[in-house]
Amino acid sequence: MEIASRNKRKTHSKKTKNEVVFDIFIYGIAILLILLIVYPLWFVIIASFSDPSDVANGRIWFWPQEWRLDGYQKLFEQSLIWRSYLNTILYTVAGTLFALLVNIPAGYALSRKDLYGRKFIALVFVIPMFVSGGLIPIYLTVKAVGLLNNFWVMVIPFSVSSYNIIVARTFFNNSIPEGLWEAAQIDGCSTIRYLTSIVLPLSKAILAVIGLWTAVGIWNSWFNALIYLQDENLQPLQLILRRLLINNQMLQTQVSGSLASELRATADMMKYAAIVVSTAPIMMLYPFLQKYFNQGVMIGAIKE
Repeated sequence: MEIASRNKRKTHSKKTKNEVVFDIFIYGIAILLILLIVYPLWFVIIASFSDPSDVANGRIWFWPQEWRLDGYQKLFEQSLIWRSYLNTILYTVAGTLFALLVNIPAGYALSRKDLYGRKFIALVFVIPMFVSGGLIPIYLTVKAVGLLNNFWVMVIPFSVSSYNIIVARTFFNNSIPEGLWEAAQIDGCSTIRYLTSIVLPLSKAILAVIGLWTAVGIWNSWFNALIYLQDENLQPLQLILRRLLINNQMLQTQVSGSLASELRATADMMKYAAIVVSTAPIMMLYPFLQKYFNQGVMIGAIKE
């Protein structure tokens, strides 16, 4: 009887021909999608180390014909690059920590069923997702509170995110059992102690999700710096790179002949090098948070 049941399991474990064909089709589509996503990133990397003429003439596909560092050398010769790089790192770290500090407690508070006026407060958070005060009122407010041309203008005014608060609230509603709060109350645990000692250690997934979203947003941000920062020593990397590329394009329109070709080649080298320099650090952060990110984005954004 044991042999018969074992043979039955083997029979059920074997895939039919149609299932095998379907699996091959699915894996083929997955591999194709991966190539479509990965190849453009790889092309930018190899183009940044290649001769611009080889890239322009289509001679670069999978590997540089000649390894060159001219683009990176030209880029890092700019005096403000290193300072703006440090500014971006500081803005990203401080902005992410501050965003977690304000959004996570707000999401937790909205998840509490004993919060008086919870639905009205949630509505107040939802309204700014659809209606904004506009650029000029925000600018006047930032100027009135003394944050204009200040380091903290990239950290404080735009740290509150209604979407992140709602995602955090949904996560707490679905992932933190109410029985934990009742048990903590029996042991004499306060609300703050319960949040910091019990809830947050169980919420690594949503912390990773909101932290990564915020960090990527701050790292890629340049418009806020363009509006609120006039001091070049306070401007982030993205804004400095944008200015360098625009200046190179303007120079190309003012000259002709061999000088224009040389400026175009320099601009192309710096363009690819700038993409690599500005995206590599934030891309290297994702693998360390991937496990928590996948779990948190599914629980926090889909379940309700």
